[in-house]
Formats: sequence, structure tokens, C-alpha cells
Amino acid sequence: MNNEGYENNEKNENIEEIKELGSANIIEQDSDIFTINIIGQIEGHIAQSPQTKTTKYEHIIPQLVAVEQSEKVKGVLVILNTIGGDVEAGLAIAEMIHSLSKPTVSLVVGGGHSIGVPLAVSTNYSYISPTATMIIHPIRMNGLIIGVPQTFEYFKKMQERITNFIVANSEISREDLTKMMAKTDDLLNDMGTILIGQQAVDIGIIDSIGGIKDAINKLRELIKEYEDKNNLVHL
Repeated sequence: MNNEGYENNEKNENIEEIKELGSANIIEQDSDIFTINIIGQIEGHIAQSPQTKTTKYEHIIPQLVAVEQSEKVKGVLVILNTIGGDVEAGLAIAEMIHSLSKPTVSLVVGGGHSIGVPLAVSTNYSYISPTATMIIHPIRMNGLIIGVPQTFEYFKKMQERITNFIVANSEISREDLTKMMAKTDDLLNDMGTILIGQQAVDIGIIDSIGGIKDAINKLRELIKEYEDKNNLVHL
């Protein structure tokens, strides 16, 4: 096979990878910053309709494993524009991002709702664009719910897991977070609170207002600090 044919095959493979995973193979990327896009609804064990824009956790998790093992990737940028979705899948992704050894920065654009909140705070530093929103509310369940004490106990434990994660990885107090989840005058026919841009910073969930330039500059700063601390060579 000539070089042109090889390059075309490689290009086609990357296109297919982008279609399937939302990103090309990290080894093939030129940048030492790997970007993870969490867009639309977070899909867990139940597949959504083809018309629904989703982020599949079975695609994100292998990427995070590859990032952790890659010598080329020095930092991770997480872009969030999500309405939420599967609670356990979202929390699993958040836990994995938080456990990465490499510097991480998140940027909420558009929205970071529901389970998107733990995802936003899972990084070392977080940004939100001025017009982006975050909705904080108690967990919900769709479909058949069996009205027995065990079901309510499961709900309680699941909510506690989410609350503990947010409080541990942001500056918001447990009391303020609980109050925001229980508010009844912010959302139509629902409980919870809507935060817009600076409000998310003021309450202590997000670190700063900013955009893509700020997020990348901060990540570069964290990468340098990480390399200096670990006596790594700057390339």
C-alpha cells in the first residue's frame, strides 16, 4: 500500500472513532491536553432513542483509562453541556475523573444540570461561562417504583452519595446544598434551584467564571505545578 492509501485509511479510522467515541484516539492527537466532551444526556445501562443527544459512559470510561496510562497526555479538559441523565453512570464518570493522577479542569458551557453538578466539581479546578446554568435538585426515578421502605432507603443512600461528593469537591456547605435542593419556588412543578454563571461561583460550587481560554491557561498552570512537584522534564 502506498503512503497516500495508508494516510486515507488512517483518516477514515479516525473519523469512525470520532463518530463512535466523540474523540479520536488520544495517542494520535498532537496536543498534550486531552479533551473530554460530556454533552446532552448521560446514558447509562438503558439506551436512549437515536434522536436523543447522549454521552455514553461506556465510551468515556475507556478514554479515562487510556488518559491515565498515556505518557503523552499531561492534562485533561472536561467540557460540560449536559441536562443530566443516569445517576450511577454520571457518578461513576465523576469518580474516575476525580481519581486521575493528572491535572484536570472543567468548563460548564450551556448547562451542567443534575448529575452534571458532580461532574463539574470532579476536576482540580472548575469554570462556568457567564450565561451557563446549573440546576440542583434531588434525584428522580423514571418508570415503575415499588413503594416499599427499601426503595426509599435506596433513594436516600443514592442522594447521600451525590451530596457527599459535591460537598467534598467544592466549597459549598452541606446545609446550603440541601436547602437549594429542597427549594420549591425556583423550578416549575419541581424542587430545586437554578444557578446562572456567577451565582454558581458565589455559592461555592464552581471556582471561577471563565471561558475556553481561561480553562486552558489554568490547566497549563496546573500541569507546570504538577511537573515541578514531581521533578518532571518540561517538553
